[in-house]
Amino acid sequence: MSESSNPPLGRFRAWLAGAQPWLTLLVRLGIAGVALAAAIPKFADLRQSQRATAAYEVMPVALSNIVGVMLPVVELAVGLLLLVGLLSRYAAGLFGLMMVVFIIGIAQAWMRGLNIDCGCFGGGGPLPAGATAAYGLEIARDVLFLAGAAIVVRWPRSALSLDGALRLNPMRSTSQ
Repeated sequence: MSESSNPPLGRFRAWLAGAQPWLTLLVRLGIAGVALAAAIPKFADLRQSQRATAAYEVMPVALSNIVGVMLPVVELAVGLLLLVGLLSRYAAGLFGLMMVVFIIGIAQAWMRGLNIDCGCFGGGGPLPAGATAAYGLEIARDVLFLAGAAIVVRWPRSALSLDGALRLNPMRSTSQ
């Protein structure tokens, strides 16, 4: 059935095409806020960020110390790129990749019986006696963030972006 024989579908697609840049803007700003909210507390206490990374017990301490310092740098860069809408598809792709790594990290800690705070938004490390990690909620949260990243990767064109102003929308297509 063609759109001309189904006017409501045609109107919906036209509405969606006009709304898509604004919907992507909301998602882009949302995941930018997540990345920045994760980076800033880690910068405030890089030693704690290193301890949180080491608590996962998946790499040598020297390497986890490097990751603990570099992670907030990458999160800040991704957050700022998404905030201004520059290289949005790539920044969202990197954000999504980080979410996959975080989901795997949290899942392996859960399966191994570690009782740690993920350190995703600062803090982190072993939990005090009697406290219990909320791994299921943390994984569910990160899956939602991953979905947001996937939306921006799939439909990177958004309102109020430097990508649009500089005409940097990669892989342009009429479906964006």
